[in-house]
Amino acid sequence: MFGLMMHRPLLVSSLIEHADRHHGETEVVSREADGSIHRSSWAETHRRARQLANALQELGVKPGDRVGTLGWNHHRHLEAYYAISGMGAVCHTINPRLFPEQIAGIVAHAEDRILLADPQFVPLLESLADRIACLRQVIVMGPLPGNAESAFRLMDYEALLKGASERFDWPQLDERSAAALCYTSGTTGKPKGVLYSHRSTLLHAWAVALPDSLSFSACDAALPVVPLFHANAWGFPYAAALAGSKLVLPNAQLDGASLYGLLESERVTLTAGVPTVWNQLMQYLQAEGRKLHYLKRLGVGGAACPKPIVSYFEDVQQVTVLPGWGMTETSPVAALTQPKARQARLRGDARRKWLGRSGRAPFGVDLEVVDEADNPVPRDGTTFGHLRVRGHWVCSGYYREEADPLVGGWFPTGDVAVMDRDGFMQITDRAKDMIKSGGEWISSIELEQVAASHPAILEAAVIGMPHPHWGERPLLLAVMRPGGETSAEALRRYLEQRVAKWWLPDRIEFVESLPHTATGKLNKAALRLERGL
Repeated sequence: MFGLMMHRPLLVSSLIEHADRHHGETEVVSREADGSIHRSSWAETHRRARQLANALQELGVKPGDRVGTLGWNHHRHLEAYYAISGMGAVCHTINPRLFPEQIAGIVAHAEDRILLADPQFVPLLESLADRIACLRQVIVMGPLPGNAESAFRLMDYEALLKGASERFDWPQLDERSAAALCYTSGTTGKPKGVLYSHRSTLLHAWAVALPDSLSFSACDAALPVVPLFHANAWGFPYAAALAGSKLVLPNAQLDGASLYGLLESERVTLTAGVPTVWNQLMQYLQAEGRKLHYLKRLGVGGAACPKPIVSYFEDVQQVTVLPGWGMTETSPVAALTQPKARQARLRGDARRKWLGRSGRAPFGVDLEVVDEADNPVPRDGTTFGHLRVRGHWVCSGYYREEADPLVGGWFPTGDVAVMDRDGFMQITDRAKDMIKSGGEWISSIELEQVAASHPAILEAAVIGMPHPHWGERPLLLAVMRPGGETSAEALRRYLEQRVAKWWLPDRIEFVESLPHTATGKLNKAALRLERGL
């Protein structure tokens, strides 16, 4: 027997319809490439998304076609999010920070028919034209380039919309239909495509908006520092529409001064991004003696957040820091460090230590830490194991890949983690980055965190170096803060007081900078390559 309830498919288009109908006057604010501010609303975003859907339909886009985007966080890109998925096509967001060869490879692999690009990325596409034969039409989300010759048919975004009807009836798709396509950053091999469905996207947005997640509301002004091309901006474009939040889009200007100006002028209450961005903002605020007056919650993910950054924003700026964990394969949010009753009472150093966790699972996903035989390890907060995940917005396979990545219905993440009795998980390392010394494991992430807590250290990376007796020993590479002063011996003494003696790095080297991946993580593969490992 079935229940006698209405059934409406869970569709991306229902989010923008809701935002228009119930929060139509709420602002959508976007910084333009020239630094000027564009002001719109959810109603205007919906109207222009319908125009774009009509224009794409006129260009021959059909349900299931992949339509690429290569752009920063701005209102046109947001409109494309809703237009492409809403009409039944697949919104394929492309990370411009990837190597050109990787960009060409994923455009060809996705078989993008049309691509929407910011003007600054058109030359990049031109240089790749002979490797992306599938692509012949590029819609430029800004002024058209001045050169007359092009390998593509270049179209002006605003001109297309101006000639398109504002009426478009979003189709009632199967909620399992593909809505968006995002490729992994390729840090462990070639990029692989994760194909999100309408159902998974909407359920993820619901989970992200919950009070025990990022807590979106109609009273919030939300600014996604995380790019729209990075795992759907961690759900911000969808969760903001679901809750009716004001949405503030920063474009490519992510330096400390630019972010501070936008956070203050638009009275932003919620933001999220990777630790490198918050490090830059912290340095700006410290140097200029600035205060954040409106920001309440700061989400951080993509990598472990150094303790000095957490302490600064919580203690000095009085902003709640919300560490989280996820992957492109998990849409991406799969855990957030929101307290239960026991953790809500923590203060000072105890709270800082707890904030080192990667988070607990919201309803909709499940996390498990297992040993080599796939048996769950004790939830004691100390026993290492391999982290795996399953849930409503976790991928079951990769786009156009035959191999099944699942093991017993679980997705193996490649991370090593521990879990405590309250269900809080902590990533201790990537499995490939753990250092095995004398048969015992050393967490490179934990050692990096301790090193980065030194007042003179801006950033640190730890990799394993071959050792004839111990198998591997840690090498610590450290970047000094501007004006910071220390020595390898002094830093070693600092570490001696905070980690086990056998964890101490055999060598400490100071470097000008460290390499990062396209998603802002430390690129340890590049560090190993530099040393012939």
